[in-house]
Amino acid sequence: MLLLGASELAFGASIVAVRVWPADEYTRVTLESDTSLTVKHSLLTNPARLVIDIDGLELSPELRELVGKVKPDDPFIAGVRVGQNLPRVVRLVIDLKQSTAPQLFTLAPVAAYQHRLVFDLHPTKERDPLLALIQEKTEAEQQAAQAVQDALGEFIGKINKPIGTPPPVSTPVPAPAASVPAMTQGRIDRLVIVAIDPGHGGEDPGAIGPTGLREKDVVLSVALKLRDALNAVPGMRAMLTRDADFFVPLHDRVRKARRVQADLFVSIHADAFFKPHARGASVYALSQNGASSSAARWMASRENAADLVGGVNIKAKDATVARALLDMSTAAQIKDSLKLGGEVLGQIRKVGYLHKGSVEQAGFAVLKAPDVPSILVETAFISNPEEERKLRSDAYRDQLVDALTTGIKRYFAKNPPLARQRQL
Repeated sequence: MLLLGASELAFGASIVAVRVWPADEYTRVTLESDTSLTVKHSLLTNPARLVIDIDGLELSPELRELVGKVKPDDPFIAGVRVGQNLPRVVRLVIDLKQSTAPQLFTLAPVAAYQHRLVFDLHPTKERDPLLALIQEKTEAEQQAAQAVQDALGEFIGKINKPIGTPPPVSTPVPAPAASVPAMTQGRIDRLVIVAIDPGHGGEDPGAIGPTGLREKDVVLSVALKLRDALNAVPGMRAMLTRDADFFVPLHDRVRKARRVQADLFVSIHADAFFKPHARGASVYALSQNGASSSAARWMASRENAADLVGGVNIKAKDATVARALLDMSTAAQIKDSLKLGGEVLGQIRKVGYLHKGSVEQAGFAVLKAPDVPSILVETAFISNPEEERKLRSDAYRDQLVDALTTGIKRYFAKNPPLARQRQL
């Protein structure tokens, strides 16, 4: 890395902050500056690296911090080098660990952010999420069966062991095949899949409580607990739209649920209101005919603005598809969503205060999967000091998870999922 003295710095834009958001799905690098940046980039091989030239940029200590922000376990980035390539041109070289399809774009100032230059490093080949869920379930079943068999063998050995004789030589049990067996493939259509969507993430912190508790952290914790609870239900598997601190665009959350042919979609939030005394949990379903209340309309508008804060590449090739997808909601989906919402709300009622005693409706973009019953759960108002304290509590989060799990199970008991057809 090239270090320059103060008298040698190029004059131009100033870097306000640099951030790196690593995840298995993609890694995002963000440069925040006081003015817009102009860049050129090229993807090189042998070794694989992304070369980025930024025009009119002052080489600053903040920019040099980017080198230390890359962690050894980053799935995509091996390292970063930065230097003054030409007068008024800073060069970043991102060394890559795998074949990558980079997306570079800029974001205008919004919320607390100034100008942002974003590099998204996606894998060139996306894995099949449905197959991954099936393999994960099969491996868990195999491990559980092996544990039972081992325990049973140990118990029988103790019963049959003669006094004073050496222990018998145990015969190892062959391990099941690692691949998905044919019988499991035949059960795919009966595997119940619940898509769990922790709101916000990465560049988008969501709402922030009076003492600094961030919505994105709370809802991820609840979602991880809910995944474990649902995975423990026989024949059920949970898929998270994000399992770490990274941003997922609203349309991509819907796409993920449809790719795994989810039977349900549950988006988890802990939002804020402009009045700090607002409190209580809420459950929302989609509406085709306007919001059921002014508060619901305000909430939907706020959540739908998440893409602006989180940062979406509007020039991405699937932008047109995304817009079309979000207009495909159906009356049948909304009817089933209201049933699901009613079951979940009935259980959350036992945990604490409800903001509204019935399922509300509004035009939430994230609820617009046309063939997946979808609800958005506001676990509490993080803007309320008392409820922020509750949201910090593991005990309260566990109660929420129990309520959500029971509500989902009750919905399926009354509305068994139909056999799936593979969606392309």
